[in-house]
Amino acid sequence: MLIADKKADLAGPGIGSYEEIEQILPRDYQSLLSRKDTQRAIRAGKRFIEDHLCEALKLMMVEVPLIVDKHSGVNDYLDRDGSRTPVEFFISNDRGKNPIEAQVVQAATKWKRVALKQFEMQPGEGLLTDMRAVRKDYFLDHDHSAYVDQWDWELAITDKERNLAFLTDVVKKIWKVLKDTETYLLKEFPQLKDKRYPELPEELTFIHAEDLLARYPDLPRKQREMRILQEYPAVFIYGIGWTLADGYPHEMRAPDYDDWVTETISKDGRPMHGLNGDILVWNPVTKRRHELSSMGVRVNAQTLRQQLEITGQLDFLKLPYHQAIINKELPLSIGGGIGQSRVLMLLLRKAHIGEVSVTVWPEKLKQICRDKNIFVLE
Repeated sequence: MLIADKKADLAGPGIGSYEEIEQILPRDYQSLLSRKDTQRAIRAGKRFIEDHLCEALKLMMVEVPLIVDKHSGVNDYLDRDGSRTPVEFFISNDRGKNPIEAQVVQAATKWKRVALKQFEMQPGEGLLTDMRAVRKDYFLDHDHSAYVDQWDWELAITDKERNLAFLTDVVKKIWKVLKDTETYLLKEFPQLKDKRYPELPEELTFIHAEDLLARYPDLPRKQREMRILQEYPAVFIYGIGWTLADGYPHEMRAPDYDDWVTETISKDGRPMHGLNGDILVWNPVTKRRHELSSMGVRVNAQTLRQQLEITGQLDFLKLPYHQAIINKELPLSIGGGIGQSRVLMLLLRKAHIGEVSVTVWPEKLKQICRDKNIFVLE
């Protein structure tokens, strides 16, 4: 295993080239739903998930921003190296007398915690948003686009709930909603039943990133995920962001939302780290890993400072959002994002995320899809 391969694999999601995409997209693809039924199923699935997530986690739907103030510190930088920058623009306003430097959100991860305070949420109460964002630095492949739609949720918690057991319980509740959604859609649209595409398992398999590395020490991160999903078709990987035994994190995570530094203990008594993780499933259409959700217990004053020190970003502490955490002005919370189009792409047995989401694609990719009978929305 070359060190360069592991470093490159930390960069995050996506496939490296359109030649590779052309190889991995199915050759004999035929959508199980007509174009009209696809739209009906998208609406039905979204309503089901929103209603049942609110019920399962005691959330309420709230409005969410598309644009935030650049200097607030609430925009999401997605990872720790600053390689994915938000779209920025200048609002001159009042002939330049009261201007605003604005950014399009990349995710509402940090904004939601501020919103918990804004809506006076108490422990056990939370919010759910229909979040839209732009991530201009993604490579546009079969399941990544520049336009991102997520169910971003956040739940106020107590200090005693900042532990792995509580995280696990929340993950299981979310998984049940996703599984129930599949059952509902199969009933409403029976043409989705196809022996080539097995249904999701009733339960997730939980594994720590450290144990996943120990299981496949010579494989880079994405290949480790591919391998585990061929054994267990739905997994939750704990501890994403902490440096593992090989000297690399499973994937880089920003230092100012998920807590990936807190020490935990494995079932057999070994020290681990991280109160966060990802839900990944095996996609039987693309025959690849498919990420559905990223979530975690959020940093408190102590772990925010620790993580900023590790990543060399202590200057963030000057920003209003980070000051509010240090001064304990924001609620303790757990939260995450569930990819709307990612989930529907999976449940509707689609080969490309563009079949359920309207955005921009390069002509090269659109031609590949046309050649493979994949109808991409425009």
